[in-house]
Amino acid sequence: MTRTVRYQGAILRDDHLLLIQHREHATGRAYWLLPGGGRESGETEEACIIREMREETGCEVAVKRVLLVERGHPMGIYEHLKTYLCHIISGTPAPGYEPEAEAAREYAIAEVGWFDLRNPAGWEAGLKNDPFTYPLLLRIRAALGYAVDEAIGS
Repeated sequence: MTRTVRYQGAILRDDHLLLIQHREHATGRAYWLLPGGGRESGETEEACIIREMREETGCEVAVKRVLLVERGHPMGIYEHLKTYLCHIISGTPAPGYEPEAEAAREYAIAEVGWFDLRNPAGWEAGLKNDPFTYPLLLRIRAALGYAVDEAIGS
């Protein structure tokens, strides 16, 4: 199923970006991504971001601004990605839940993690090898003003 736009939150704290880890039930495969999802009927984009962050991380966030608007990956289910810069106003990040039954049958949110945007070389190998999330994180770093050449290295 192709959806139009995935609204995702780049939650930032002290140069660290919060990611959630999905773990597929059938295979055990795990991968990191930004929390987010689709808008519900009658919901504003900002309300969607706030709801998705609450569901998937347990945190209340303030939405600061749009950070990136991009075409979705050709192999993805979304045609476009819209990333909003956010910060936590209450709560402690923890693995949340997927309220859509179809998605919950496929995977669970297994973990949350903070990734230092100043040191991509220190990111775990699984994230560095991810063809979707790793390039997105490099684009987020660039949009936030981190030097592009800092991303090189392992």
